[in-house]
Amino acid sequence: MKINIRLNSEKNTEKLAHIIASEVFPGMIIGLSGDLGSGKTTFTKYLAKAMGINDNLNSPTFTILKTYKGKLNLYHMDVYRLEDIGYDYELDDYIYGDGVSVIEWYPYIQTMLPKEFLSLKFFFINESSRDVYIEGSEEYETIIQKINHRYSN
Repeated sequence: MKINIRLNSEKNTEKLAHIIASEVFPGMIIGLSGDLGSGKTTFTKYLAKAMGINDNLNSPTFTILKTYKGKLNLYHMDVYRLEDIGYDYELDDYIYGDGVSVIEWYPYIQTMLPKEFLSLKFFFINESSRDVYIEGSEEYETIIQKINHRYSN
């Protein structure tokens, strides 16, 4: 299932993160893509907060992976520098773990990912607006429908 939504403010980004956080489950994978500054890390900060994680979250660009403890652990990855060498970093222990994996620049390690994950592609419109294309397999259909319902009202 695929949908496209417009986020006209950071509040809308926070709302999207809250909707997804209300549906997280062990082993959930969220792949994020989009240009620099398109909202990937901002979305992840709001997701962590909505999951009850109070740590100061920032992009793991240079460390590749940051782990945040919560009711469900959050594994935040930025794989921009890994393009097709992700296996050297043993990320599969986290991707296939029992937490929630958020992977910025996921297309760079797509061969490591299972077929079932939630994809959010961010497109910069202007300083306050982003378009987000959301796609997922059957396992994520309920979440996508919930997002679609909340943003169509």
